[in-house]
Amino acid sequence: MDHYDPGVLRYAAKRWLLFFAAIILFSFTLLGYRLVDLQVIRHDQLSNAARGNTIRTVERAARRGDILDRRGNLLATSLFVKTVCADPSMIGEYRPHIAQTLAPMIEMDEVALNDRLAPRVFRNEAGQVRTNRYVVLKRKVPREKWDAMREALQKMDLGNEAGLTRSQRLYLRGVRKSIFADRAEDQLRVYPGKRLASHVLGFVGGTDHKGKEGMEAVMDSKLTGTRGWLVTETDSRKRELVSMRRQDVAPRNGLNVVLTLDIGVQHIVEAELAKALEKHKPLGITALVVVPLTGEILAMANLPDFDPNIPGKHEAAHRRNRAVTDTSEPGSTFKIVTVAAALQDQRVSLGSKFDCERGLFYYGGRRLRDHHAYGKLSVKEIITKSSNIGSAKVALRLGAPRLHHFVTDFGFGQRTRISLPGEVRGTVHPLKKWNKLSITRVPMGHEVAATPIQMAMMMSAIANGGKLMRPMLVHSLRDESGRVVVKYHSEAIRQVVSSETAAKVTEALKTVVGEGGTAKRARMQYHTVAGKTGTAQKPGPGGYMPGKYYSSFVGFFPAEEPALCILVGLDEPAGDYYGGLTAAPVFKAIAERTASYLGIKPDLVEQGTVVSSREEP
Repeated sequence: MDHYDPGVLRYAAKRWLLFFAAIILFSFTLLGYRLVDLQVIRHDQLSNAARGNTIRTVERAARRGDILDRRGNLLATSLFVKTVCADPSMIGEYRPHIAQTLAPMIEMDEVALNDRLAPRVFRNEAGQVRTNRYVVLKRKVPREKWDAMREALQKMDLGNEAGLTRSQRLYLRGVRKSIFADRAEDQLRVYPGKRLASHVLGFVGGTDHKGKEGMEAVMDSKLTGTRGWLVTETDSRKRELVSMRRQDVAPRNGLNVVLTLDIGVQHIVEAELAKALEKHKPLGITALVVVPLTGEILAMANLPDFDPNIPGKHEAAHRRNRAVTDTSEPGSTFKIVTVAAALQDQRVSLGSKFDCERGLFYYGGRRLRDHHAYGKLSVKEIITKSSNIGSAKVALRLGAPRLHHFVTDFGFGQRTRISLPGEVRGTVHPLKKWNKLSITRVPMGHEVAATPIQMAMMMSAIANGGKLMRPMLVHSLRDESGRVVVKYHSEAIRQVVSSETAAKVTEALKTVVGEGGTAKRARMQYHTVAGKTGTAQKPGPGGYMPGKYYSSFVGFFPAEEPALCILVGLDEPAGDYYGGLTAAPVFKAIAERTASYLGIKPDLVEQGTVVSSREEP
């Protein structure tokens, strides 16, 4: 039997004890270092990282304000929408089921959606292998549609789920939740009327939802509002810990913009323009309806137009608001300026006679023609017959400096300052650049270029007793509760001619729609009309272009107590091109329908009987 030396045993035991003690000490040393590293050395770094994993900042969008017409009808509004996403790593073998369920709801091809839901492996910037867990399926999905999608996912048939284990049912629950909506809400701008008043409204674009054209651009700062935000903490499953919210700042929604437009009048105008476009085939057609007393715009329309819900699907030219961006030589409508100026300066009276030279007048070595061989005409008859020679002779008596003065005083060659982007000044040459022929050409609307809005406001000034108004498109700003925050008021620019002069011009303009006038087709049944036709040959690089005209009619009614001023202009109508044949009938159609809609009191009444002045077919 072997015997062990007790001393040796004690020595061995002591060695083992020291060994284990060393291990324990080393372990505690490592643990201590780890604690110091975590709590002291890298405390700030790790704390920030931990907070970054649990703290979430969610931007809360302010709702963009609505745009309304003067009666409160909705023209533009915003819907909160969702961005629908998927986590492909959670879908597994159920990709075909989800693709089949969602494809028709997000308007996507089922095969393409199935491919998009496939998990994909990639390396991140740190070189780590990762699987895509965030795939955008569709943006700008209305809340109601997202709710329908969630319901469809819950009802999706994934086989006999009743016989599955708890863990299997939890897995299928995760599959259904693999389709989710991004927490940050977006907005979708909607125009219920589609093309209605599209050039006035404009549209929004880009991820920042900024107004790009029309009122959306001009009133962008009022419509936008102020964003809010939410700073909160989440658990390991990304669920919000409501009790741990740090900041909760509510957004301040944008203001609602109320326009002067009357959508009923706008409907009438656009319907009549569509008929004229079909009949005359012009490159474009424009109409304006103005309240002369205030300058309020009740309707502004152009064709071709566009749908602001899908602006990118239309040509840029169709989005152009011709009423403020396009100029043309106004033609004979400009004779109003010449006659008003001469009457104001008392250089002529309505009865003053001028020899119209049987239709051919030489001045400065150049010929000036009339369409008919007129002899002597009074100033009133010069307007009635639209005599080029007569208006030139009136201007010669007035003089170039005074004519130029009144042209600019009526607002030509300068912006009207309407609340729309892209307005141009038009063209009025400085007096020092007028040549010897200008005094005979400007009176008939040559050598100047004007926008439709300038022509409408000039005629409105005559209807308003000689006072030129700034065109008004914005009526007021209101908050969410409907309270008026800002009320806009009409603005008079200047008194161009006296009310007495304006009344004399009106007397002459009434004859234009009478027998012997150039615009019998503008005659209304129950209201007197004062107006003027315009037929201007379009200038080109080498002179005036044969067969290309800008045809127009601008007038107001009732003539003695004007309620509305209406302008209609056609750019290069096919076939008939005289303003009295193309634009005047459109004026009449718009005027009669609008008068009925607004209940404008007739003034053609004698002894209780309406006197009809309807033109015989």
